[in-house]
Amino acid sequence: MTGRVLLRGQLRHPRFATADLAGREVLGVRSVGKHLFTRFSGDLSLHSHFRMDGAWHLYRPGERWRRPGHQARAVFEVPDRQAIGFALHDLELLPTADEHRLVGHLGPDLLAEDWDGTAEAEAARRLVAEPERELGLALLDQRVLAGVGNLYKAEVCFLLGVSPWSPVSAVDPVEAVRLCRRLLLANAWRPEQSTTGSLRRGQQHWVFERTGRPCARCGTRVRVGGQGAGVLERVAYWCPRCQPGPIA
Repeated sequence: MTGRVLLRGQLRHPRFATADLAGREVLGVRSVGKHLFTRFSGDLSLHSHFRMDGAWHLYRPGERWRRPGHQARAVFEVPDRQAIGFALHDLELLPTADEHRLVGHLGPDLLAEDWDGTAEAEAARRLVAEPERELGLALLDQRVLAGVGNLYKAEVCFLLGVSPWSPVSAVDPVEAVRLCRRLLLANAWRPEQSTTGSLRRGQQHWVFERTGRPCARCGTRVRVGGQGAGVLERVAYWCPRCQPGPIA
């Protein structure tokens, strides 16, 4: 939709009941970690966050939506495309120049186009700032690395050969950062998220969501436990043979 003028630009949220983006040109979309900015002409950006259930879908005009209409929070349309934002969270309209206000606290963005050695070094520095912190929790901390979710946390810990509860000091921070970026880049432009290199059903992940099933490497039964507390608690998957170290 970049470079196109919106025929329809609705935000279905009480806060933006009077907002109408029709007539604005879509200048592009910028991701920062798990945050998304859709940029429009007139120095205006729409900020959104998927959290656990949000998604953007693209459709042809008249094509049936794959999610219920009551979940649609944004409806953008150009002559031959519709972009529908379902269950979007943290919606905010703001000047494009102020995007930093919402993401300035984040660590280096692992999918940044201008990623370089300086960004890698800063990410590694932030990762080892608390060497005794549980690695799984550190990887999920967006102030350390922007972009890692629970799937990548589980798979990165597996590929590094340590349990998610192992301290950060148990791994090479640069290797951990490079692995996170490599896996994210490998899946950035496809809906399937594979960390094994296979897109075949049941073979896409080493341990993630394989509770009670065999580890994709050694065949040992994958185990699951909780990591973190309160709103930060996440499910952790690990292979007790391939990933020695502390457990929940």
